[in-house]
Amino acid sequence: MKKTSVQCLVALGAALQLWLACGAHASMDVAAVETASYRLLSLAECRALKAQGVITDHNPVPCHRLSKVSFSYASDNGEIKRDGELVVLDVVAPNVAAITDELLARQFFIASARPIEAYGGDDNASMAANNTSAFNGRRITGGSGWSSHAYGVAIDLNPVQNPFIDIRTDGTAQILPPASARYAVNRSDSRPNKTPRSGMAEHVADLFARHGFFVWGGDWNYPIDYQHFQVGPRSFVQTLAAHSVEDGRALLNRYIALYTACMAEGVNEDPFKRQRAGCIEQVFEAMP
Repeated sequence: MKKTSVQCLVALGAALQLWLACGAHASMDVAAVETASYRLLSLAECRALKAQGVITDHNPVPCHRLSKVSFSYASDNGEIKRDGELVVLDVVAPNVAAITDELLARQFFIASARPIEAYGGDDNASMAANNTSAFNGRRITGGSGWSSHAYGVAIDLNPVQNPFIDIRTDGTAQILPPASARYAVNRSDSRPNKTPRSGMAEHVADLFARHGFFVWGGDWNYPIDYQHFQVGPRSFVQTLAAHSVEDGRALLNRYIALYTACMAEGVNEDPFKRQRAGCIEQVFEAMP
């Protein structure tokens, strides 16, 4: 039956009310979620990490210096999940909690966030599952030194959206995880006839920097590690880990203040990304 104009308006009004109600409900869901929390790992958790080979007695930071951050995050369908966990150095635990809270407030998509022991310490398996992770007592990829993940001061964010790309000397590239190869190598935001992609690391690079994770692997020439954030260069990572919790947080906050003040200057003639790069350069120059 053909509807009259009045009937159509009534139906439209009802649909609008439903849309507003759903939108308000979604907003309330985010607002109602508890903020992230953190605590030191228990002895039982440390024993489990050792049993799975995720940490050894030779790790550059002992297990009693590791904290677990528990948080909520927005999934790809907009649902809020409350099972997020990241294991990090005790010094940066409040910073990571603040990052996850802000990511949720932005409704930034995270596919999964489980500690690396859920994958037996296998970084490739974690990446293939598009899992966001932090601590892993492993050596640096392709080298013998300790990875910043072994210090608990690095986070890998949404690996499928933000791949690791190793450029070999013959010009060939290895892209990990493989699912990223035809999806996320092109980093352009605005592309004709292409759906915008969520969960991209460059959208939150400044957010991470404002909370002390100044290094982003997307800035590197090679390997290019779009998923990777860490607090600073290796010398600073080692310095931070050598400090007590209180002294380490005071030290990190000093550099956060430097970055924040630099960004607040807002050099008008420079694009935001160039300004961010310049401010991080200032931070690195001041670091040990």
